[in-house]
Amino acid sequence: HFAAGAGRAKRPRGAGRQLEAGMRGILITCNMNERKCVGEAYSLLGEYGDLLYGPEQFSDHEERLSGSDREEDEDDVEAALKKEVGQIRASTEQKLRRFQSVESGANNVVFIRTQGIEPENLVHHILKDMHTTKKKKTRVILRMLPISGTCKAFMEDMKKYTETFFEPWFKAPNKGTFQIVYKARNNSHMSREEVIKELAGIVGSLNPENKVDLNNPQYTVVVEIIKTVCCLSVVRDYVLFRKYNLQEVVKSNKEDAQQNPSSLTEQNSEVVKAETEDEEKSSKEVKEENK
Repeated sequence: HFAAGAGRAKRPRGAGRQLEAGMRGILITCNMNERKCVGEAYSLLGEYGDLLYGPEQFSDHEERLSGSDREEDEDDVEAALKKEVGQIRASTEQKLRRFQSVESGANNVVFIRTQGIEPENLVHHILKDMHTTKKKKTRVILRMLPISGTCKAFMEDMKKYTETFFEPWFKAPNKGTFQIVYKARNNSHMSREEVIKELAGIVGSLNPENKVDLNNPQYTVVVEIIKTVCCLSVVRDYVLFRKYNLQEVVKSNKEDAQQNPSSLTEQNSEVVKAETEDEEKSSKEVKEENK
């Protein structure tokens, strides 16, 4: 049904559904073609999702929804929507699909909401496989970041939320070295320096043995802010997997061939630093175009 859904698209994927606090999923950046990006995402996530979690199961009602649009639904859209809402409310089953595109709120960014899976484990598995095989599987997808939690993008909300969110990785007796990477889109009221300082302070308060390491961190705290939503995750092998860039991770590299996914090098850190500069430059160009 993923391929069929992508083929029916007449508007940007996820039209009508918005990224909001409380969602989990996968944030994907692309190169100027969001429709193709969603198609690639459904295909890639479907492939690895089936491998890790088994084929997705649908009820008869869901199978009908995944087919081609019915003419009678188009003739009376309001009645069809009311009927569908009623069926969903009346059912005790979970009707949400495993992967569902929603509007991200930013250009060249796609958000795939997930249901019943761990975004971090799935995305890490995909990157690890692509890094090992060096097999390119996407054309327009650039970065694929798991988002394990979302909250409102206001400092007080973020502080309160992360005090609990960070616990599985950083609360004593758990500990680790870490870095924080920050990106904001369509948001001007947040301060990069303030966010990084406050979140680093929270990590430190959970266990004083947690230490910042910008060259060889065990964990990377990803902070992606879009409009008024803050997307968060804590990922491994961020440097090794080229900042979770699917285009870069499949490129041959003599050092990569000698590394294990758990080992990171300062040279790789320099590569990520260069990519960050390129991305920021691209972001500035997009902003100029939108003015």
